[in-house]
Amino acid sequence: MSRLKGSTDLERRLLAIPLEVLAELRPALVKGAQDIADAMEQLAPEDTGDLVNTISVTGPGGTTPAYASGGGSVTLANNQAAVTVGSPDMRHGHLQEFGTVNHEAQPFMRPAFRLKKAKVMARISRAVAKAIKNAGDGK
Repeated sequence: MSRLKGSTDLERRLLAIPLEVLAELRPALVKGAQDIADAMEQLAPEDTGDLVNTISVTGPGGTTPAYASGGGSVTLANNQAAVTVGSPDMRHGHLQEFGTVNHEAQPFMRPAFRLKKAKVMARISRAVAKAIKNAGDGK
């Protein structure tokens, strides 16, 4: 799984958040991952539809498909969501994204992330702020 700059520090800080805040955060994480997955589906090259049909979202605490991360599954923390591409029969999403010696790159993952990042981060920030406010109000 790739890491964003500063993500280790962010992950450490998120792990310290009380469970009530995590409960408020989870829907925002899943919705954000789904927004990115939807954009990936729109941008993915579609010859047969096999690639688009393998884009999936795994929510907090879930386990990604076994083929999605270097051949092994990853169990997500309660403060993570993931978007994966691939299936046992379709394992070339990364080749589409980055290209090969014989095939020009057709990026769809990174552009989808860039398109949706601000919206997703704003949604997560609102969810965290709401949860902290509710926790402070005793709700």
